[in-house]
This record gives sequence, structure tokens and C-alpha cells, in this order.
Amino acid sequence: MREIVKTNDPVVLSFARHLLADAGIEAVVFDGHVSSVEGSIGAIPRRLMVRSGDEAAARRALAQIGEYLTAPEK
Repeated sequence: MREIVKTNDPVVLSFARHLLADAGIEAVVFDGHVSSVEGSIGAIPRRLMVRSGDEAAARRALAQIGEYLTAPEK
């Protein structure tokens, strides 16, 4: 699995998941429960993960929201 988005912003996370779904790319949110347990103060960002083989296609699908992504390009 590859990290494609790392954010505390639920809107960015939701929009990224929607764009990936439209592109036919399955994505999984990591750290969602931990973020809720710590009180949603933003100390632990959520990570949107995709299969390693889907990383390049996922980055292309998310190019329109690139300024909001914090995961480094590989």
C-alpha cells in the first residue's frame, strides 16, 4: 500500500476518495479511528492509501487537488 494523501481536512479526504472512486481506484483510510480517539484535535492526520500498482494513476487522478496533498511525490 502507498500513502497518496495525508491530511487532517475531512473535506479534502472525502473529495480525494470520490475522485479515486470515479477513476476506478480502490482507496482505504488509515488512522481514522485513532484520529477519532484522540478527540479530533488534528494531532494525527488520516492517510489515504492505494495499492502500490495504482499509485501513479491515483496521483494523476488527484492532480487537480495537488496543492492540498501532503504525501511526497515518489
